[in-house]
Amino acid sequence: MLGLFRRLRRGPAAIPDETWRATCAAVPWLPALDDTRRARLRELSARFLDEKTISPIGELTLDATQRCSLAALCCLPLLAFGDEGLRGWSQLIVYPDAFRVNRSHIDAAGVLHEWQDELIGEAWEMGPVILSWADVVADCGDPRAGFCVAAHEIAHKLDVLDGVLDGTPPLPRPWQREWARDFQAAYDALAAQVDAGGDSAIDGYAAEAPEEFFAVVTEYHFSDPQRLREAMPAIAAHLDRFYGPSPFEAVIRDS
Repeated sequence: MLGLFRRLRRGPAAIPDETWRATCAAVPWLPALDDTRRARLRELSARFLDEKTISPIGELTLDATQRCSLAALCCLPLLAFGDEGLRGWSQLIVYPDAFRVNRSHIDAAGVLHEWQDELIGEAWEMGPVILSWADVVADCGDPRAGFCVAAHEIAHKLDVLDGVLDGTPPLPRPWQREWARDFQAAYDALAAQVDAGGDSAIDGYAAEAPEEFFAVVTEYHFSDPQRLREAMPAIAAHLDRFYGPSPFEAVIRDS
């Protein structure tokens, strides 16, 4: 009976050719991929659209191409990792623009502090991914600027798959030790540079915490790999191995 169930269980519906062509025109990372990886991304995007609920907020509406574009951007970091990276969450929430969240913290003296943060993206450890549509559009409009909010938030989802949000995704044990060593050294160096008020090649937000460091360098891997390779060659090498080569690496070599 179990074997029969497996044979009958349907796969995700294929993305229509017209929708995929429009998505490739809208998302600059896709034409930069080779044919094999682009076909793989199409399969992952179809699975994303089948398994995830995409929920626009307020008056925002998303057509089929826009939904497919969101799926493709979220699956871009999964080209090497695979669809296991989709595990553990079911909803993508999309705000029209940056959104506010309430924060609170009780300090060592027992005093409650409350404030609001304005965010363009967020990934809950056991919940949805949240994105600002305006910032997704901005990323697609300037894809080489060092920013990709969708890749940033999916990096957090990959990070937490091993149960700990610490800047280290699930890896084979020997590689995990090398990753932890190299990422800690690069993070410490960046944090010291930022604390001293110096200019850094990588966005200083990466010095907020190890998990933010991983998410920010992920953005650079996909949107400005040359800058990342020049600033942090060991980190760039790890990300090449984890994500596969950046779509824009071929563009750099051919230019």
